Amino acid sequence: MNNSVSNTARLLGAGLRALLVLTLVTGVVYPLVVTGVAQALFNGKANGSEVSAGGRVVGSSLIGQSYNLPLEPGQETPEPDLKWFQGRPANGLGENTLNTQYRLILSGATNLAADNPELVEQVRAAQTAVIKDNSVPGHPVERSEIPADAVTSSGSGLDPDISPDYAELQVPRVAQENGLSVAKVQGLVDRHTQGRTLGFIGEPRLNVLELNIALKELTAKG
Repeated sequence: MNNSVSNTARLLGAGLRALLVLTLVTGVVYPLVVTGVAQALFNGKANGSEVSAGGRVVGSSLIGQSYNLPLEPGQETPEPDLKWFQGRPANGLGENTLNTQYRLILSGATNLAADNPELVEQVRAAQTAVIKDNSVPGHPVERSEIPADAVTSSGSGLDPDISPDYAELQVPRVAQENGLSVAKVQGLVDRHTQGRTLGFIGEPRLNVLELNIALKELTAKG
């Protein structure tokens, strides 16, 4: 009997010691080591790839933003602020009273088939809006010129990048809205175009947030 109690106490003590050691290693030491390495070697990525401008954080290079005008009285859908480069549509994001486009991060696609009538209507409406918003005197936009990323959301609905084709389509409008020459705005696009990762992965792209920060700096210089 005493031997049985002694063995039980010994096993219980060993289990508690193992629990304490594992808790300390996996719950304290390991997270501190990983966090320390991440902060030391990958500080920007570990902190959310934050983008700063004017001395404050204005977003993340990994998450798209909307550039809209303030809602007018009685208006439910904001109009795009046409002085800025616009990102991809965000139709894949869910919405509720607390979550509207990009205000609260919620990743998700529409999961609509290519021939789904709802998706077809979304694309057609987006094409009409792109033509209306970006056609300026001397630079009309044709439906055939509109790239796919201008009228479709990404798989996450949070894509921060656009294609060079979509950026260049917006150049005349951005130049007109900001009182800049087309050449200056096109130069901005050229400088911010990133090539394929490692030369073969993905497609050339521009980060819209970083592009708009550079645009703001350009307009300040005149």
